Amino acid sequence: MKKTLFAISALLLGSATLTLAQDHRHVKVNPTNPNDTEYWEPSIPVVTPGAIPSDAIVLFDGKNLDNWESAKDGSPAAWKVADGKMTVVGGKGNISTKEKFTNYQLHIEWQSPIEPETLKSQGKGNSGVFMQGMYEVQVMNSYQNPTYRNGQAGAIYKQTPPLVNATSKMGDWNTYDIIYTAPVFTTNGGIETPAYVTVLHNGIVVQNHTKIQGTTEYIGQPLNPVHGPGPISLQDHGNAVSFRNIWLRKM
Repeated sequence: MKKTLFAISALLLGSATLTLAQDHRHVKVNPTNPNDTEYWEPSIPVVTPGAIPSDAIVLFDGKNLDNWESAKDGSPAAWKVADGKMTVVGGKGNISTKEKFTNYQLHIEWQSPIEPETLKSQGKGNSGVFMQGMYEVQVMNSYQNPTYRNGQAGAIYKQTPPLVNATSKMGDWNTYDIIYTAPVFTTNGGIETPAYVTVLHNGIVVQNHTKIQGTTEYIGQPLNPVHGPGPISLQDHGNAVSFRNIWLRKM
């Protein structure tokens, strides 16, 4: 028993020493040499910037839906692909990436269809981008189309409205750049750290490190089921919204 306790103590001490060695704030107390607060390893990964960063995972390049599937049953995604974009086919259901993710930077471009003025509010250009398949950033034609604040483009749907309305007019392309941090759960099912999201809509910040309250619910309060990695999902709300140039960087 004593040997076992000694081994455990040594292991914990070694772990603490390793952690301390990696925490450069505590290498020296009141350092007097500038070298004491400079560290070189490990080196920072090199990423080549560009329209698509060199370390990005391309989820849709305008050619096919090979990286996507039906969110309902995993069958092949049945949306239309033409002219370098994918378009919602009403009634075919939501689609999801086959790969699942946690923390990431997501770039996605979307286009509201040209629709008659008889369609208004949530009936016009409606879709959505779901983080981990359950937390929605609203996609909608919010250009001169009033609706409830937490339901317009750039909203965390039914939770947090966007800071501003930066929506392009019908037929023009919109860009979302989304930085998403997945929730962390405790062993007994509680929330240790909630999910957070930052959204740039056409280059303008509309969500700034916004806490996600839970799942996207049309009726009722958000829920917080324990879960692991999840897909990027796109919504079929019946409107012929199009998407293109979708890529993701894991963080």
